This record gives sequence, C-alpha cells and structure tokens, in this order.
Amino acid sequence: MALPVRTNLKHLFRIIQKFNSQKRFLCAGAATENKEPPGGGRIFSGIQPTGVPHLGNYLGALENWVALQNQYPSVLYSIVDLHSITQPQDPAQLRSNILDVAASLLACGIDPERAILFQQSQVSEHAELSWIIGCLTSMPRLRHLPQWKIKSKQKNEGSVGLYTYPVLQAADILLYKSTHVPVGEDQIQHLELAQDLARIFNSRYGDLFPEPRALLSSTRKVKSLRDPSAKMSKSDTQTMATITITDSPDDIALKVRRAVTDFTSEVTFDPETRPGVSNLVMIHAAMAMISVEEAVSQARGLDTGAYKKLVTEAVIQRLTPIREEIERLRSDRAHLEEVLAHGTRRARELAAPVLREVRQRVGFC
Repeated sequence: MALPVRTNLKHLFRIIQKFNSQKRFLCAGAATENKEPPGGGRIFSGIQPTGVPHLGNYLGALENWVALQNQYPSVLYSIVDLHSITQPQDPAQLRSNILDVAASLLACGIDPERAILFQQSQVSEHAELSWIIGCLTSMPRLRHLPQWKIKSKQKNEGSVGLYTYPVLQAADILLYKSTHVPVGEDQIQHLELAQDLARIFNSRYGDLFPEPRALLSSTRKVKSLRDPSAKMSKSDTQTMATITITDSPDDIALKVRRAVTDFTSEVTFDPETRPGVSNLVMIHAAMAMISVEEAVSQARGLDTGAYKKLVTEAVIQRLTPIREEIERLRSDRAHLEEVLAHGTRRARELAAPVLREVRQRVGFC
C-alpha cells in the first residue's frame, strides 16, 4: 500500500479489459471450521466515520455498494474508525459520527441481512493481523504510497498511524479472505500492497490468502461546486462546495445555484475545457439515472442558470427520501447500535478462524 512502488501491469491490464468490455478465538482449543469465501467471491470495503457522506461519496461508492450486495453472496462493509484516528478526533464527535455513518448507509439502501455492516474497532482481529503483516512490510514500500506523500506534506510530519495505515487497510481486506474490493483509481496502489502482502505471506507460510482484485467504479468523480479542478470533499472549507446527503432542499438549491460554471450560456459536456458545467451535467445524469448524452439533450435551449434548476430538481428528488430516512434512524440510537453489534458478531465469526490459522502458521501456537 529505497524501492520504487511496483505496479502489476498484467493485473491492471486485466482490470482495464474487464471494465471496458464472538470473541476472537486464540489458537488453543477451539476447532471452529475455517469459513472460506463462497463460490461467487467476497466483497470488502470500508468508510471512515468523518460525518455524513456527501454527494461524491454517494455516487462514487455507496450507490455501488448497494448494487454489490445484490450481486455477491458475501459482502462486508466496515465503518473503519481505527483509520479515522490517524487524524485527531474528538471522542464524543467520533461516537456520533459512527452512528451517523451507520444511519447513512442504511438509508442509502445497505441491507444488514445481505451485507455485514460493522464497526472495525470492535473486531480486534484487524489490529492483530495488521501487526503480523506489518512485520512483512518494508518502510520504503510504505513511504512511496501516495496518501502518505500528500498528507504528511500537509501536516509537515505525519503520525506513525498515518504511515502504517495502508497495512491496516490490507489487514482489513485479507482478514476475511476478500476476493474483490471496490476502489477508486487513487486507491489502486494501496490495493496492490494488499496483493503483495498476500503473496509474501503465502510464500513464507503456505497458501492462505487470495489476492484481492479491484472493482473500479465507472462513475466519474464528483467535483467541488466551487472549484471543479478538485474533487468534492467533506474537508472543503467552502460550505458552498459540497452537497451532503442530509442537505435540505433549500441548501441544495443554493449550492447548485452558486456552482462555478463559465461565460458560455449553452450547456455542453466537455470536462477538459468546461469542467464546471460538465460537473453539473454529470451530477444531473447520475442523479436522474440517465446518460450524459440524455442530460445534455434535456438541457437543449436552456442557459446554465436555467439548467441549474433542472440539476437541483434531480438532486432533491433523489436525496429527499434518504435524508428523511437518516433523520428517522438518528432518532433510534439503540437500533443503530444493535445493527452494528449484530454485524460485529457476524464479522467475528469469519475473522476469528482466519486469525487463528495465521497465528498457527506464524508460530504463536
């Protein structure tokens, strides 16, 4: 996740081809059968509890998560709170954010009976496996991963947790013998680290982990409404730049109305020369569930000001039921806690036998 980062060209070529055409058991005693992924594969993905998801999260990840739970027989979605503390967190706010994310996932359509939805820190096997495979990872390998370069520069000096979190990310994936991981292009190198660590462990201790494959999202990245050269982000200091999935209709209308476009009134789709207008077209198409070409066709005869009203209507129509369901779920904290506790029990049933096997192979018992 001083050698250069290796890129598995054959693997990436295969991806391009495809997408273009209870308590942890220690080793003593317990003889629970190791649960292999079902024949159709196993999905794992995680989301940090950094507040309510925004429109980019919804279109880039969550919408796809909902579809995947109906396509694969075994799916795990984790609220990765261990990852979140690589940046300072207020404890009370973190607890609230975890439940907010759980409510958001459920409201977006995640079914806790079809998918295992759980809180990462409550399954301690993640941290132990991370330590074990971290001992198989070189420091230069981590130093060249893109997020360390970016975030450590922003902070001048990053934490040890920030430096090693790609190892924890790999442990998250390998712990469940995951076969597929939905990722964006900016996460490919981190997934390659998980693949490398699976190979290294298997070579040293015998085959155990499958090499997880990427499921690349076909959705374009949603850009900031105020700076279409940057992606939409929760951390953006400009409040008008980001639409969250709990924004009111009035807030959505205001943000879209103030979205940066250009001096040409006609609506066209050209991300290179007209990034602001093209971002609105992409949002309209995705939220109305139509093609970009159809979105442009619907905009024919409208200037960008009038078109923004069309975009606003599509966003409000899609997000209103989600916002209302989040509000309902937030009022029932006990239900959210029980959903996560149920998911934790199911996740442990899968994680414990795998870690027990790892401990045996490494020589702990």
